[in-house]
Amino acid sequence: MPPSTADRAAPRIPSAPRRLRLRAGLLAGAAGLAVSGAALAQSDAAGGAGSSTTVTHAYTNFGTPVYGPDFEHLDYVNPEAPKGGEMSFSTTLVFDSFNLWTRRGVPEGTASDIVYESMLTGTADDPYALYCYLCETMEYPEDVAWVTFTLRDGITFHDGSAVTASDIAFFYETILEQGIAEFRNIVQNFITDIEVLDDRRIRFSFSEESPRRDRIGIAGLATAISQDQFEEEGLRLDESQPRPFIGTGPYVLDRVDIGRSAIYRKDPDWWAADLPMNRGRWNFETIRVEVFADASASMEAFSAGEYLFREENSSLDWATSYDFPAVREGHVIKAELPDGSIGSAQGFIFNLRREPWQDPAVREAVSMVFNFEWSNQTLFYGLYERPVSFWQNTDLMAEGPPGEDEAAILTPLVEEGLLSEAILTEEAALPQQNEAAGNTPSRRVLREAGRLLEEAGWTFEEGARYRSRDGRTLSLTILQTSPLYDRIVNPYVENLRRIGVDARLERVDSAQYVQRRREGAWDLTNHTLTQGYEPGLGLRQWFDSSTAEDSSRNLMALADPAVDRIITEVIAADTLEEVESGARALDRVLRNLKFWIPQWYSAEHLVAYWDVYDHPDPLPPLTLGALDLWWWVEEDAQALREAGAL
Repeated sequence: MPPSTADRAAPRIPSAPRRLRLRAGLLAGAAGLAVSGAALAQSDAAGGAGSSTTVTHAYTNFGTPVYGPDFEHLDYVNPEAPKGGEMSFSTTLVFDSFNLWTRRGVPEGTASDIVYESMLTGTADDPYALYCYLCETMEYPEDVAWVTFTLRDGITFHDGSAVTASDIAFFYETILEQGIAEFRNIVQNFITDIEVLDDRRIRFSFSEESPRRDRIGIAGLATAISQDQFEEEGLRLDESQPRPFIGTGPYVLDRVDIGRSAIYRKDPDWWAADLPMNRGRWNFETIRVEVFADASASMEAFSAGEYLFREENSSLDWATSYDFPAVREGHVIKAELPDGSIGSAQGFIFNLRREPWQDPAVREAVSMVFNFEWSNQTLFYGLYERPVSFWQNTDLMAEGPPGEDEAAILTPLVEEGLLSEAILTEEAALPQQNEAAGNTPSRRVLREAGRLLEEAGWTFEEGARYRSRDGRTLSLTILQTSPLYDRIVNPYVENLRRIGVDARLERVDSAQYVQRRREGAWDLTNHTLTQGYEPGLGLRQWFDSSTAEDSSRNLMALADPAVDRIITEVIAADTLEEVESGARALDRVLRNLKFWIPQWYSAEHLVAYWDVYDHPDPLPPLTLGALDLWWWVEEDAQALREAGAL
């Protein structure tokens, strides 16, 4: 998931290509069936005598893949980009592990983008297709009951050993045994069999009940890790690790100071350097991640040239902190680059495990008094917009009253009493719009919030400061880790106290933040729930009752039968029109539940970098691609050295 440009407590890691976001998300939308230019082959061994199968380089449910089997390079790269130099950036997330497949410890996330590679990959200009990467071809029958991947010849791990189909099978079998529970819970009955046919061929067979659109995409998440390393060193996927596992990606970990910095170096023997998919990409010799205790220290280090690339996540810093000599002298470039991806669904979420927040009226009252309009004008310098949808700025976003396609999905749920009749006639829920003249909402808004609390049974007693019910105070802890949020949350706390909620900001270090979110020890916290262009099985991780007890995505513990039913329909959809209708219906219902208080997003990448980098122009719509698309310009770096700037 690429980071947004909004103020939030998250590492500012340059955006990764879609292949890596797919794997990191584990269950991002899979691809599907209609493949342009696919060859029909007769395969007795794979499909039975006389059965026809599709053998292809790419797989998509909808439309035609952008790239054919013989493409020379991605359309948006600079195929002649020079190699060398270093990409350096910062984070405030203090890492203590490199294992991305466990919830133990805080992993250094860059490794997911540059150390490991998966069977299939996506591109930043094609939101639906998946392309062979570790595989040379994939083969499947018309009903997609199975898929056979044929690995490319010559794939090697970083230690020089050959990758075989057994390593791919080992990854899937191990992650289903030891990996993150939310992944296991969803797909443990998805794949019925994994068969190693020979050193280069592996077949995944799927259960009849598994969603057809997601099948090949789920199998394509398989990542190359070394079975020999795991067995020889006694490694496990469910334990914290001080170094990355041996992978096949463009970079290896060179040096690390746990919790402070990590340097990755280009593998000189990287097996995939000459693939068309990689031409003009992965151009840096080294990639360096620096950890800072807080945002101020990070900003000071950037201005001093201690690291050279910054994707800004603070509107305050963007507006006020770039007036240092290197900017004035043109040594640092400050740019607003277009971002064509789905608008970030960043917001506060309620902990629905806690009794007070199980009442939608209480949630609505608490939501109403967050004053985005004042925050944007006063704190964010007018840089942001407010998201209203989980599919912001796409055809999957619910708007106005439901159309016939949505109504066909929602009506049965209304008839069964799972949804209110009002959802069939009312416009899609929008957050409360407040005035920007001052932080305090209008008297009308405060009265309405108070009325909702009164109807929910909370009373504001004379002489008492906070509302109470049965002798209990309505208290709310907003859990944060970044000091950047203090100036945003504290005015919100003031407004909550005006309606009788005993609200407080609690800021903890990153390790406590991660642990407390996992344990559910919070009332309100930040979360970004942005979805993909082709929603499918991954929706269960985000919103389904089956993941309410243990999920890093369904962090709010949402468990709603109407949501579950719509998710099932979206997963089963065969056409793009059905997917879009289902997503709009789901978006409408999710927004109506008000477990999410939308914060803000930017439709641009706010980036600042020392004048040693260059990038494709235009950038592709779906990624900033700083790690894999940008490159080092040695002549410009030398000019800065001669000027004494670096």
